Amino acid sequence: MTLQQRIESAMRDAMRARDERRTQTLRMAMAAAHNKQIELGRALSDEDYADVLAKQVKQRRESIELFRAGGRDAMADDEEAEAVILTEFLPEQIGADEVEQIVRTAIAETGASSPADMGKVMGRVVPQTKGRADSKAVSELVRQLLAGSA
Repeated sequence: MTLQQRIESAMRDAMRARDERRTQTLRMAMAAAHNKQIELGRALSDEDYADVLAKQVKQRRESIELFRAGGRDAMADDEEAEAVILTEFLPEQIGADEVEQIVRTAIAETGASSPADMGKVMGRVVPQTKGRADSKAVSELVRQLLAGSA
């Protein structure tokens, strides 16, 4: 079963259960995927679909931060609930220890020794962590480790 089929099935189940939040969240994700499909001019692969979902989750996490900073906790809670629903369909996330190991290995393989080498390291790390770790956190970790080894 493809990721798209899983989401469509989950949406139908949510509709039957009259779970409005889940139904609306999955509909929005399907609409975003449909827009991406139109943009690309081809059917989406599971990886493409996962990228769309990851982008949706990232948008919600950014909104959560802004809502919390603005004292709008109810809206932040809504965004959190939607992020949890979408995260169910993403590939399993890797832990901080595993990310650090991947980064340290990439630094060693590229011979990076300063923050100027960040592009080389990220070129190795991104394919291994894409969709499975927060890219912002990965980037920050690479920056920290390269600054420490300089």
